[in-house]
Amino acid sequence: MEAQEVIRGLLHLLLAVALLALVLYCCYIKYIHMKYDYIPGPPRASFFLGHEPILLRILLKNEVFHEYFQEWAEEYGPIVRFNILHRIAICVLSPEGVKEFLMSPQCPKDRIVYGTAAYMFGVRVVGNGLATDCDTNHWHKQRKIMDPAFNRIYLSSLMGVFNDKAEDLMKVLEGKANGETEVNMMDLLKRVVLDIIAKAAFGLEPNTVWDDQSPLLRALSMTMKALDVIRIPFFQYFPRNRKVVKEIQESVRVLRQTAKECIEERLRALRNGEETPSDILTKILENAVQEGLYDEENMMDNFLTFFIAGHETSAYLLAFTIMELGRQPEVLAKLQAEVDMVVGVKRDINCDDLGNLHYLSQVLKEVLRLYPPVPNILRWTGTETIIEGVKIPANSVLIFSTSAMGRMGKFFQNPLIFDPERFRKDRPRPYFSFFPFALGPRSCIGQTFALMETKVLMAKFLQRFEFQLVPPQSFKFVDFGFLKPLDDVVCRLMPRQPSCI
Repeated sequence: MEAQEVIRGLLHLLLAVALLALVLYCCYIKYIHMKYDYIPGPPRASFFLGHEPILLRILLKNEVFHEYFQEWAEEYGPIVRFNILHRIAICVLSPEGVKEFLMSPQCPKDRIVYGTAAYMFGVRVVGNGLATDCDTNHWHKQRKIMDPAFNRIYLSSLMGVFNDKAEDLMKVLEGKANGETEVNMMDLLKRVVLDIIAKAAFGLEPNTVWDDQSPLLRALSMTMKALDVIRIPFFQYFPRNRKVVKEIQESVRVLRQTAKECIEERLRALRNGEETPSDILTKILENAVQEGLYDEENMMDNFLTFFIAGHETSAYLLAFTIMELGRQPEVLAKLQAEVDMVVGVKRDINCDDLGNLHYLSQVLKEVLRLYPPVPNILRWTGTETIIEGVKIPANSVLIFSTSAMGRMGKFFQNPLIFDPERFRKDRPRPYFSFFPFALGPRSCIGQTFALMETKVLMAKFLQRFEFQLVPPQSFKFVDFGFLKPLDDVVCRLMPRQPSCI
């Protein structure tokens, strides 16, 4: 009896502690609401969860966040508040706010948000790589050893890789260019971009354009799937998802083991004075050793970062470009004429050619305005700031949406019309309302690489082929952290002869 009384007393105590904790948590949430409700925003869906149910519904229905951001900005103004449990997140759709925060070195990435990509399902993915590192001092050290490998002069030495891998894609497409075969451009573009990054950055030859069963391709595809499902609360705890989680974990291990072997082999060759490829990995390792900053785990983090951040985003940019050109015959004809004039019939495109493809640059910028592969950027502010007359409190997560701002009439005239002319050099520049590669000190280190490979691939594609989009295609897109076409951009191809012949 005494034991039962003790157990009953302990249960009552635990219940009382739990109730007290719940009451205190409710009081804290109420305090947060009272403290920050002066910032405009949509009504909360739940006292406890705040706007989390709304955001989750957007995810599960495959909707895009920027449509809601635009709607809320029109109703509540350019500074919009979200409550996510007990945290505050603020969407900033203001050039003044973009300039203030993104250009500042004092606004790092949020540890909680970016931590979900650093470690997924209990395994280290991109860890403290360049894209997810929230420690400003550590990030500066990383950027110092990587910047020289991504300057335009060094990247110009990789034009041979861009041309060779683009030629592989052209050969595959030539076998399908009969006017009847339906070609999934999204799939092939992902593969050729993977081949380019693998060779140009790490000296690897997966040749996924020819081999769709490549272990590297399969592992990377499954890892990308993780970025989609990780945002679903408690995904890994449902029994039906255990198989997927195990496949993701194994895929990440494959990628990290590939990275480890590649890095160790290259480092050994450098230390032994052996001849090494003139690629990005060699340059980074030389800089890291020289600066005394070599860290194998961190190098593996960046191996995965380059593949994940560079592989899908460039492929989506290319796919969206083909999708829009298929809908814009006048733009397509003008772009084909420029490619014929600048490139003609030659196989290898050089850096001077890229610089002379002015209209292609305008087209790509217009695609990035409407379909930025990375639609939203998150930061964290540790200081209180006033933007557009609204006080933004310290310790807030900030959301900057280039996809929403790119579709707002206050920043771009006729924003839903595809018009590359808006990016002519004699037109006003859209300062701080167009930032597909972010802005400031944490802008994308690989943007020059991405644009160079994209221009080479697009120029060769337009040089060699006529194409038609296969109906019906919805031209819709989905947002899973990256923006991608819903229907994979399926085309029929026909051979083309440049008009200069």
